[in-house]
Amino acid sequence: MTADPADLWPVAHALADAARVETLRWFRGGALSIDNKDAGGFDPVTQADRASEAAMRAVLARLRPDDAVLGEEQAATGGTSGLAWVLDPIDGTRAYLSGTPTWGVLIALSDATGPKLGIIDQPYIGERFAGGAGVARVTGPQGEAALCTRATARLEDAVIFTTFPEVGTEAERAAFHALARDCRLTRYGMDCYAYALLAAGQIDLVVEAGLQAYDICAPIAVIEAAGGVVTDWQGGPAHHGGRVLAAANPVIHAAALDRLRQAGD
Repeated sequence: MTADPADLWPVAHALADAARVETLRWFRGGALSIDNKDAGGFDPVTQADRASEAAMRAVLARLRPDDAVLGEEQAATGGTSGLAWVLDPIDGTRAYLSGTPTWGVLIALSDATGPKLGIIDQPYIGERFAGGAGVARVTGPQGEAALCTRATARLEDAVIFTTFPEVGTEAERAAFHALARDCRLTRYGMDCYAYALLAAGQIDLVVEAGLQAYDICAPIAVIEAAGGVVTDWQGGPAHHGGRVLAAANPVIHAAALDRLRQAGD
């Protein structure tokens, strides 16, 4: 079986197609069952999350049985090919159960060094952002277009996103807000769609903490293919999750990274 990521785009799109069917089955349908995975708070999972991941794993069992799989809702499975599919069947379950079309399906193909290709798919809107292995494209209601990040160079001109105003720990929250105060506009609540907007040249920064690998591997591939930069808050690799800084270009990334480091001192 091929190990060249560029040859595996058909598999990635087959996964996204399978997840679209399952996620749209219940979206805004009114009969969604919701379980809470966090006894001390609210971390929802629905039958749509589980069905979406099961559908993608079934595709992989048929097309790529030798690849490893890391997903949010089922136990990780090993492989022998050196490649792993990293799946988030619904990134933004809170948005999903609220009827907000800013959730997405995240699909990445990774090796030991990180993601090689990724898809951010928004089934309800019909937008699919794909990046890596020679591809940087979005398809959707307005047709197909190249992905290209912005050239914003100054924090005072930047648009910054994060999912929750609380961000993470108190220290992480303080660092984010110190950076956000230097930016032109701060927005919240987009989940993975914020990363798609960054790759599409609509915004400049996404800063988050407490992420898992399945939250960030696909966005890394898409953003880097579009010309952006994604690291942790120290400038190192981010594909294992944790604290993440995604930026439209190296210049604005360096400015944001410096501000986060100053706030953490």
